[in-house]
Amino acid sequence: MARGRSSAALPKHAQISEMLIRDIAAGRLADGARLPPEREMAEQLGIAVGTLRKALEALATKGLLDRVQGSGNYVRARDGVASIYSMLRLELKAGGGLPTAELLGVQRLAKPADAPAFGPSPEGWRFRRLRFLGGVPAAMEEIWLDGAQAAHVAAQDVLESLYLFYRERLGLVILSAEDRVGFAPVPAWRDPRFPPEVGDTAGYVERIARDKAGTPVEFSRTWFDAETVTYINRIGRG
Repeated sequence: MARGRSSAALPKHAQISEMLIRDIAAGRLADGARLPPEREMAEQLGIAVGTLRKALEALATKGLLDRVQGSGNYVRARDGVASIYSMLRLELKAGGGLPTAELLGVQRLAKPADAPAFGPSPEGWRFRRLRFLGGVPAAMEEIWLDGAQAAHVAAQDVLESLYLFYRERLGLVILSAEDRVGFAPVPAWRDPRFPPEVGDTAGYVERIARDKAGTPVEFSRTWFDAETVTYINRIGRG
């Protein structure tokens, strides 16, 4: 078991591109908006110009940015853009917010008795994490991966994006998920940095995630701070 450690971070350019993708989806960067000059923008973000250019190139490849020589970079908002955090439905109320996570613990345990059926094993890998959005403690996450998906999970190998970890380290692709959203009391294992106290009512999401064959392989529950965070699922324009 590991406790109180940051999950392996995404490369800086990937963090920036994910932040910009979420800001565009949230409308904080409007369609047609011109981004600041690259050197100015890199200075604002505290990164090297080369790192920023890699992030912007990723956006251009996804069709979210027009890079006009001698003029600048222009946002092109569009639906259905694939991203590392495309299935993360939590955002800051102000919109967007770069997702990061701190791993609080990972253990192989008997699956919870109140969980719906997911996968063939009677055991699962339980990940507990504190989720941040834009550096703000936003949610407590308890994620159960069916034990048949991995014989061993080393805490030091866990990435900030679990779905990326599943894909790159376990060969497991999560293709779809069903969320049920409501309210629930904050659990006893609350991290002290999470604003609501144990027993307080918080926003709550239960998720069943499925692999490429449509088989349920993961069950998760998330408690989020409804004072600063909202759950949002955007539907593409028809």
